[in-house]
Amino acid sequence: MNYTKLFLSVVALSQVSLSAFPALKDKEIMYKTPEPLNPPTYICYKAPSKITIDGKLSKSEWDAIPWTSDFVDIEGDKQPLPYLQTRAKMTYDQDGMYFAVLMEEPHVWATIKEHDAVIYYDNDFEIFLNPSGDTHNYLEYEINAYGTDWDLFLNKPYRDPGNIVLNNWEFAGMKKAVYVDGTLNNPKDKDKSWSVEVFIPWKSIYQVMRGKEKPQDGDQLRINFSRVQWPTKIENNKYVKVPKQGQDKIAEYNWVWAPTGVINIHLPEYWGYVQLSNKVAGKGEDVFKANPDEEYKWILRQLYYRQQEYKSVNGEYASKVSSLKPEEVCKPEVAKRIKLYTTPGYYELTLSAPNKLWHIRHDGLVW
Repeated sequence: MNYTKLFLSVVALSQVSLSAFPALKDKEIMYKTPEPLNPPTYICYKAPSKITIDGKLSKSEWDAIPWTSDFVDIEGDKQPLPYLQTRAKMTYDQDGMYFAVLMEEPHVWATIKEHDAVIYYDNDFEIFLNPSGDTHNYLEYEINAYGTDWDLFLNKPYRDPGNIVLNNWEFAGMKKAVYVDGTLNNPKDKDKSWSVEVFIPWKSIYQVMRGKEKPQDGDQLRINFSRVQWPTKIENNKYVKVPKQGQDKIAEYNWVWAPTGVINIHLPEYWGYVQLSNKVAGKGEDVFKANPDEEYKWILRQLYYRQQEYKSVNGEYASKVSSLKPEEVCKPEVAKRIKLYTTPGYYELTLSAPNKLWHIRHDGLVW
């Protein structure tokens, strides 16, 4: 073989103008308008007295502890306010966190009695905990009016590749109780409410964070609550699920503390901020301190959303930051500090901030 001739042929081919080939361009995408970062916030004070887990929000235990804002529909302003009030409280001590919820309810009912069954097929109350704030490795807890519960560990939200849900995972040392102000499963009378108390040890909350065992003053956790409410009617002295008013299919209401804008609670970046205070409830007040790092994380999250949009149109992730139009998401001087690294199936975006470099990758992990 004449290797000299072959080499010259390759060189000649490499010098052919790229204009001889069709230009490869991104398909034009009108990205969704970036959303503001506006989850609800809450100051979690130390418990003023010992709390007995009996489901009752006793005055001596809970009165000094503030309520959250009233729950709203999971879609936020897109839907009417719930027709029944739901509020929660949080406090803590050296051993763990305490959660309480009070739910107005004229007809308290439940059917599920098997632990780790799908509890939201009944009316239920749910707690979601992401102590690391990175949207991965979070905890879920559900309970109905019988006190039947379901605890889960999720390594990632369902939307992200490689997600795993551990249904047989348990909150070690957890305590719970339900109190019904009325009668359970009795369609003949009107009830007032049902309430839940839950205690979760720090060792269970922080087992998803390596090296973290106890909280510190000012720590912030990402937390959300959900109340699943099924519309029902009374038929043959039983509660029967029915469609929502004006709809044909049977579906539940999802009333939450921190709305996600869509019917999907598994969007941890929308959950509320809970700031721990070393003050005892009723013995002074703290002010919530917004963490400036959250703004940088939110910019990267908006670009993560745009990568999903880009892939749905082009079949692959964008390989250039400019394809994501970051100037629509943040100020131009900030956009200049964003970098994008890609492989055929993965990507990582970075944003330099004062004294830190923030990252987000294709499966939504932010660090």
